[in-house]
Amino acid sequence: MNEGASDIANPPGRGRLACVGMGMTLGSHLTPLARSHIAQADVVFAGLSDAIVEAWLREMHPDVRSLQPYYREGKSRMRTYREWVDVMMTEVRAGRRVCGVFYGHPGIFAWSPHKAVETARAEGFEAHMEPGISAEDCLYADCGIDPGRFGCQHIEASQLVLYERRIDTGGYLVLWQVGVVGDRSLGRFATGMAYRQVLVDVLLEDYPPEHEVIVYRAATLPVDRPRIRRAPLADLAALPLTAEETVILPPYQPLRRNLRVAARLAAIDAADPAASS
Repeated sequence: MNEGASDIANPPGRGRLACVGMGMTLGSHLTPLARSHIAQADVVFAGLSDAIVEAWLREMHPDVRSLQPYYREGKSRMRTYREWVDVMMTEVRAGRRVCGVFYGHPGIFAWSPHKAVETARAEGFEAHMEPGISAEDCLYADCGIDPGRFGCQHIEASQLVLYERRIDTGGYLVLWQVGVVGDRSLGRFATGMAYRQVLVDVLLEDYPPEHEVIVYRAATLPVDRPRIRRAPLADLAALPLTAEETVILPPYQPLRRNLRVAARLAAIDAADPAASS
């Protein structure tokens, strides 16, 4: 039996926690193991922002509690996320089997699942994180990107503008949460054009204004199609963006061979021909 499956078994009366990913597209991305964690839980917490998805989840379990009411405009998202951890851990400490269900992969751009699992384990409870199909996975498929070809750098947009980061223009640059870029309060649901212009200005230090950007959003319902828009970098600030949309900058410069390392490897090959065979 694999580790994830063995985690499902738990002594009666002993609380446990599972944080699972339901994938991006309703119904089609949920794995059998994630479904098992949901079905065997005493209580399910839904970290989902779509009422249709929550309704679908309630068909799988009689006690589904939405975490969305903890959000509020102007309230720090970190405070909300800590409240999510507290409410899940309250049930775990009470001896209940708890399952937190989150979009995509519960460990990608999701602070609360990581913290909840860490807290539960520190207090001696069984805790498991079950991966799911993430927006990143969908992005590769829908946009035809192979991260192994040129490399792929993923950065949260606010982190890029607030910190000194080195951009590799020879690979793909994927920017997350551009719709709230520059929100230092962590309490806004969106920031405006002026904030996105700050991001554009940072990017213009490494890319020309005509460089194409791709704005991407994965499909969340089976009847939907992924949303893919293309525009010059200089126009990015003027584009309406949601927090769920991701911005991709394809490679700008060709890969440059490292001649020093190539010469070193050639010398190794020459000294030991068997090593290169």
